[in-house]
Amino acid sequence: MIPRLIARVALRSFSSSAPAYKHISHIGGKPITLPPNVSFSPSSSALTVSGPLGTTSVPLHPFVRIKFPVENILEVSVEDAEIKVQRQMWGTTRTHIFNAIVGMTEGFKVPLYLVGVGYRAQLEEDPRGTLDGGNGKRLTMKLGYSHSVHVPIPPHITCEVPLPTKIVVSCTDKHLLGLFAAKVRGYRKPEPYKGKGIFVGDEKIRIKSVKKK
Repeated sequence: MIPRLIARVALRSFSSSAPAYKHISHIGGKPITLPPNVSFSPSSSALTVSGPLGTTSVPLHPFVRIKFPVENILEVSVEDAEIKVQRQMWGTTRTHIFNAIVGMTEGFKVPLYLVGVGYRAQLEEDPRGTLDGGNGKRLTMKLGYSHSVHVPIPPHITCEVPLPTKIVVSCTDKHLLGLFAAKVRGYRKPEPYKGKGIFVGDEKIRIKSVKKK
């Protein structure tokens, strides 16, 4: 019994027929449908995307390949998907290009909600103007502190306050929009006991129960 088992393992170990695996990216392999009002200018290091809302550039690694197999279709590929770094950047690059297209045609928008007694926000002129790198306006928020919180609005961010407890921020760059929303949220992060704080989009938290002594 034992010699037969050893022989079977030996045959498997020295088999010359190894399984062939082909790595693909489920995200990177999806073609992108191009809007008619967007133009592209690819180079060896970047892809420039121009649309109604402006122009942006997506950095490209040397192993990334951009193809236009048919009209209004863009495909992203890499030289060797068996290499881990190329496989990782395949889907990431495709996502960055897609976000750039959406940003230059529609833009990105996210609401922020102020939840708490007395929490309020308003948009006003910044008395410091553009000295601190802002666009001349700032958010003034009452968040339960003894003082108001002032947040200068960067030039690339558009901000609206349709309600005292709702802030709508928009931008053509999804990454920069997320950074600014996170900055505003950081002044009063949602807490899990009373459910108060600044909530981004449809963010929800689980309320914890206070243990009684």
